[in-house]
This record gives sequence, structure tokens and C-alpha cells, in this order.
Amino acid sequence: MRTVGRTALALVSLLSAGLALTACTASDRPSTLTNTPSATAAQPEAEETAEADLPEPSGPPCQVTQYQVSGAAGAKPTITVPTGCKPQDGLVVEDITEGTGPEIKQGSSAAIHYVLATFRDQKTREASWDRGEPYTVENVGQAQVIKGWNEGLIGLKEGGRRLLVVPSDKGYPQGSGSIQPGETLIFVVDAVKVEG
Repeated sequence: MRTVGRTALALVSLLSAGLALTACTASDRPSTLTNTPSATAAQPEAEETAEADLPEPSGPPCQVTQYQVSGAAGAKPTITVPTGCKPQDGLVVEDITEGTGPEIKQGSSAAIHYVLATFRDQKTREASWDRGEPYTVENVGQAQVIKGWNEGLIGLKEGGRRLLVVPSDKGYPQGSGSIQPGETLIFVVDAVKVEG
């Protein structure tokens, strides 16, 4: 009888321990929650896939007048990307506001405010205006920026605003961050200060 009682007690103890272990699944342990992807963490991956699946633009080449830029001089502009057309070949450089100060030349340094939008998804990607200070480009023509800037900033005068439509071979042909490979970049740049 004593043996049966001890066996029963041991069995009850084992069953209790087993139930306790079963009840403690990986999702209940706080230490594993940090390693489990959340819906929020998975969302950017889904967005990247959706962006990669965007169809290639089609239609006739866009005319420069189809790129709409609004906003007062000295304030952050808004870019409206055209639809129903595809980006034209080559770099597009179009002055929106003619500056009155010194002109950017090969080797100049310039403080530039800019807004960047991407063509296929029509999204504004970044803006120096949001950081509250212009971006400095040193040695324009050979600067550590994309080719579209090294070529497209030449001739812009201080106080001027310019539209640059940059094909991927003069931007980020392999992509960069959230910018997909082969993407056409649309910049509106303001020359805040030009030196040299």
C-alpha cells in the first residue's frame, strides 16, 4: 500500500510538472517574443515586395510640363508625378525659378535643399527640408553624389529652383535602400548658397 501511495504521488507530481511545461509554450515566454517577427516588422517586407511588383510605366515619353511642382520659393515644394506616360530617355534639367546669385560651376560648393520622389510609385522619398538644413555638395562635377546631380546642378544659380528627372543609370541603377533598381528619380533642388 505504501508503494502504491508513493507511486501515485510520484505520478501526480510528474503529471503536474508535465502540464506546467506544456502550458508554457514559446509564445508565452517573454524572452522569445523579441525574436518573433511581429505584424509591424513584417509590413516593410510586404511593402518592398509590392513595390518590386509595380508595373513598368508605359505610354508615350513624359513631357517636362507634365511634372508639376508646387510651393513658394524658399519653402518645401511638392512634386506631382505624371501618369499615363513613361520617363523620357536621358537626364531632364528644367529651371522652375531662375536664380539671381552666383552660378554652380565645375568645382563649386553649394548648399542645396531638395525633395526626392520616385516615378513608378509616385512617392516622396526624402526631403532636406524635413531635416531643417540644406545638403552641402562639394566639388560639383566630381562630388560624392549621383551622376544626375553632378551633371544637373551645373548652371543652377543661387536662389534658383530646378527640376531634375534622373534616369536610373545616373541615379541608383542597382537600387538603394527602398529605391528599386531601375527607378527614375525626380528631384526639385533649390540652390541656397553657391561658392566657388
